[in-house]
Amino acid sequence: MLKTLSSIALAGLIAAGISGCGAQPAPEEADFRCKQDNVLAPEWTCVPMAEGAYAGLGVAQKSQAGINLMMTEAQANGRDDLARQIQVQVKNKVENFTRATGVGSGESVDKVTTAVSKQIAKVDLSGSKMIKSWTHPANGSLYVLMAVSQDSVNKEVKDAVKTSFKNDEALWQQFQSKQALEGLDKEFPTE
Repeated sequence: MLKTLSSIALAGLIAAGISGCGAQPAPEEADFRCKQDNVLAPEWTCVPMAEGAYAGLGVAQKSQAGINLMMTEAQANGRDDLARQIQVQVKNKVENFTRATGVGSGESVDKVTTAVSKQIAKVDLSGSKMIKSWTHPANGSLYVLMAVSQDSVNKEVKDAVKTSFKNDEALWQQFQSKQALEGLDKEFPTE
């Protein structure tokens, strides 16, 4: 009897082991690594970032005209991406700043924000530079990381905001308050 119970228990363990092995396979873990056209790529090609700088990504498709044309095109695309990002950043910061100081009507605030954003994008991109590049091994596309110093952008923004507010005397008087200057320094830190 003991031998029969042992055999039944052993058969049950074997059956449990076999059925456990036949269970559904473990789900594959998601792969969150950076890929460009299914090829592993540097992280900055997916999330363009640079320490202490605004960064933009530029891409140029492989060209029979050669690497010089590809580099020029990729850098131009990178500067375009950089300009859009700076314009959005400046617009958000200026809007936050003007709201914090209680500046006049929405229409004049939008005008100031737009003027400052465009002025900064035009002036400050001349200080941009390529800091990294990568060529896709399968399709030959060139990826470049363009960057411009946050400190230089922030200084330009402060100067542009002051100039824009000086053009409208009522806004300039509000801007001169101590609270406004403290708020501006918080929004646009410089060393």
